[in-house]
Amino acid sequence: MRILLAEDDSVLADGLTRSLRQSGYATDCVANGQEADSALSTQDFDLLILDLGLPKLSGLEVLRRLRARNSHLPVLILTAADSVEQRVKGLDLGADDYMAKPFALSELEARVRALTRRGAGGGPTVIKHGPLTYDQVGRIAYIHEQMLDLSARELGLLEVLLQRTGRLVSKEQLVDHLCEWGEEVSNNAIEVYVHRLRKKIEVDGVRIATVRGLGYCLEKFFVAPAAPADPSNTTNIVTPTDTP
Repeated sequence: MRILLAEDDSVLADGLTRSLRQSGYATDCVANGQEADSALSTQDFDLLILDLGLPKLSGLEVLRRLRARNSHLPVLILTAADSVEQRVKGLDLGADDYMAKPFALSELEARVRALTRRGAGGGPTVIKHGPLTYDQVGRIAYIHEQMLDLSARELGLLEVLLQRTGRLVSKEQLVDHLCEWGEEVSNNAIEVYVHRLRKKIEVDGVRIATVRGLGYCLEKFFVAPAAPADPSNTTNIVTPTDTP
């Protein structure tokens, strides 16, 4: 999951960025509204955390332009506690949630999880796929109730594929969702991450299909129904005999 943080308070921005990265989110940060608008116009993100008091271009104007481009990107507004009018304007312009400063970091992370789930189509906090279970809140994966030992990048890859089960995901899309600005991640590196993830999940029947030249797809998991009994088959039927 990739987050854009638009915050001009360098101390707050640094703390939020480090916290989000530790939670496994690829996080890019900008310090003014013009940079935020430019990034949103040219790149894909899974969530925007938007301070309203940005220099050069206000947070409200960034949001207005975002929605004018028909983007449905989830937006979490950060604003001063006394700016009720701005919060109302932000929600009316299409923000999904807001938090007043100061705020508890644990609450912000919970709202981030809720909004990224909503952006991926909503649904339960726990995704099940055959023997695989993924807890989106704890960001932990299990197979047959045994916790998988996944790196942060492998976990992010699994999350993207699970939220798009049965749909093709290109290498370029994976790079966009998993990597921050300045990271040198090639298509070959994505292949390595997929290979490592495969080794950990395919032994239990969870298959990542490769569509050569296009990308990857987590195949839909089907459980074959039990074959109906054949009444004409008497091979295993024991008929008691009369006792003389």
